[in-house]
Amino acid sequence: MEQVSRSMKIADIEQVYEIETEAFTTPWTAQAFYNELMNNQFAKYIVMEVEGNIAAYGGMWAVIDEAHITNIAVRKKYRGQKMGEMLLQKMIQMAVDLGMKKMTLEVRVSNHIAIHLYKKFGFYESGIRKGYYTDNNEDALIMWIELEQKEGTK
Repeated sequence: MEQVSRSMKIADIEQVYEIETEAFTTPWTAQAFYNELMNNQFAKYIVMEVEGNIAAYGGMWAVIDEAHITNIAVRKKYRGQKMGEMLLQKMIQMAVDLGMKKMTLEVRVSNHIAIHLYKKFGFYESGIRKGYYTDNNEDALIMWIELEQKEGTK
């Protein structure tokens, strides 16, 4: 099963939106992804394809020297195959390549699978956003990682 990662395109939004609605109780709209790609100069989105179909996607905002992960999701039929791990690794590398010094995200306190994945990559807990998720008022765990810069970068 060959996996390819690349930058997200407008043509990918339909499949990305399908994954978004599978993965989240309060999904972003297709229009929100369109706005990210067309109007947000800080937004960086990648997709992972398996046999020509989008299996996962991730997005972040790269602002000054910090990257903020906005979404990571894997289509249900591809979960448990380390795809989220590969995607996170590619996003961290993209942030490093862009000269980012830190990366952050919010994750539901109940999402133990994601928290475990982030900790595996060196993210640490730095706080709680009370009632962050509007669907059920669940708290968000704030996590950070310091990014190591390659030789010759800032």
